[in-house]
Amino acid sequence: MGKIVSFSNQKGGVGKTTSCVNLAAQIAAKGKKVLMIDMDPQGNATSGLGISKSKIKKTIYDVIIGHCEMDEAIIKSSFKNLWVVPATIDLAGAELELYELSEDDNFAKLAVDSVKERFDYIFIDCPPSLGMLTVKALSVSDGIVIPMQCEFYSLEGMSQLLNTVKTIRRLYNPELRVVGILLTMYNGRLTLTGQVVAELKKYYAEQLFKVPISRSVRLSEAPGYGEPICYHDPYGKGSLEYAAVAKELMMRI
Repeated sequence: MGKIVSFSNQKGGVGKTTSCVNLAAQIAAKGKKVLMIDMDPQGNATSGLGISKSKIKKTIYDVIIGHCEMDEAIIKSSFKNLWVVPATIDLAGAELELYELSEDDNFAKLAVDSVKERFDYIFIDCPPSLGMLTVKALSVSDGIVIPMQCEFYSLEGMSQLLNTVKTIRRLYNPELRVVGILLTMYNGRLTLTGQVVAELKKYYAEQLFKVPISRSVRLSEAPGYGEPICYHDPYGKGSLEYAAVAKELMMRI
């Protein structure tokens, strides 16, 4: 039975999609079957795997509003053991439609349950908000990974996100837990980085992944080639760091 992990942070530009794509690819390369669900209307996780949006027939939007089953929207990527349910800008309209659904119309939950036996892991790339799409993803997840940049604004947003997790636990999913907090765009030479890390260790020491993800030109350019970093630059620093995080993630969940 596949473990479902959402990657979420309401603050944009923190490496959320980058982490979801690269950890999915790393774990898939280790021989596990991984399904990545792109729940972000920007569709960056979809293009990050080299999938042309012009050739997509079914997306997660069609699944959520009940136009098709999850199985019909799954696409095999060109990378080992890695499948994706893509997203396009159409997904932005689903936010309003989800507010209109009754509590019984839980299409996403039913859809994920229908395919989870086929995969070892299901990763969900959430949008950079705490709206209905994120709530829907967290409601069906076993755990959440929180990528965050080493900045004080990110630190401030952490408490808000953790409060949302508590609300999801209380209302929809009592089993949801924080799998880990992943530091991204890390630069150990900056004083600010040390201050933020010290604050995080004070309150969330056990939840921090041991290896942070450093700033990297190769990591930033990989999506432009439609490749995860483990294929674009397999022996580079970014690839090795994500490999270490992938190993720790598999041990945690």
